[in-house]
Amino acid sequence: MFPKNAWYVACTPDEVDEKPLGRTICNEKIVFYRGDTGKVAALEDFCPHRGAQLSLGAVCEGKLVCGYHGLVMGCDGKTVSMPGQRVQGFPKIRAYPAVEKYGFVWVWPGDAALADEAKIHHLEWAESPDWAYGGGMYHIACDYRLMVDNLMDLTHETYVHTTSIGQKEIDETPVATKTEGEHVITSRFMNNVMPPPFWKANLRGNHLPDDQPVDRWQVCHFHPPSHILIEVGVALEGKGGYHADAKDKVYSIVVDFLTPETETSMWYFWGMARNFNVRDKALTAQIREGQARVFAEDMAVLEAQQRNLLRYPERKLLMLNIDAGGVQSRRIIDRLVAQEQPQPQPQKLAA
Repeated sequence: MFPKNAWYVACTPDEVDEKPLGRTICNEKIVFYRGDTGKVAALEDFCPHRGAQLSLGAVCEGKLVCGYHGLVMGCDGKTVSMPGQRVQGFPKIRAYPAVEKYGFVWVWPGDAALADEAKIHHLEWAESPDWAYGGGMYHIACDYRLMVDNLMDLTHETYVHTTSIGQKEIDETPVATKTEGEHVITSRFMNNVMPPPFWKANLRGNHLPDDQPVDRWQVCHFHPPSHILIEVGVALEGKGGYHADAKDKVYSIVVDFLTPETETSMWYFWGMARNFNVRDKALTAQIREGQARVFAEDMAVLEAQQRNLLRYPERKLLMLNIDAGGVQSRRIIDRLVAQEQPQPQPQKLAA
């Protein structure tokens, strides 16, 4: 249900500053830590001696030390030493490709021979001083594909986020869906509407009036395995909408990295990048707090949805026009998963 030959966000760099971090990703129990060069390493969270969790140990001079009997592990999965023991014959444990890039630690839980850092799609906002970013992480008890559905169809905002980003015009404006290779795009453009509370605050944050009609947009981009970047914003009405000059709008990218933990749980790395008033740290904190509340509302809905689906596994779900983005994204996920399955071997005919 999740492709493994792909890069997933595993954690943020600060989570592996001093201590090892244990995290399950795609049903793989992995320990992350920094080796002697400061580079992040990712190993199977399993001590070859007695099967203890290496993540419960410590990092000493760039080596991972098991907290049970002091076995010392190298970044390549080979045992370096152990008190009173010869370790040359110890079995090697699995090492996973890991990369620190764009402000996140990424891991490849599949075939290490296929891992290519270039497959991490470029994130311009993470490298440019013209952008500010603030975000966080939630652990959510649901199938990560439910979150894909949620983010590729923002119709729910009218009902789930009534006090922040929801408004009736979302329901009233049709959504367009298209697929370009493995990239799914859904878009909705709402003209001459009043900004909801979240966007009023952002307009004020860019020194724009918050009591005038605006043109609002939502453009959702799905990239496999489960990364969704959403272009959002509002411009003063009649100034060009999505294409308006920067002085007349507030434009942001909602960042959603969905990392499966198990079949019914996930790690959700969320945030917002913006290209206006980027040096205002108070504004960054304010937006982050607002987003945290919005995504907490999503979490409550999705966890309840997951419990209901497990309670009624035989029930068929409806597929409507508004579901097209999620449906197309799931088809890509299903295709990638199918490609990783062992292919049946042709049977030899008896002589």
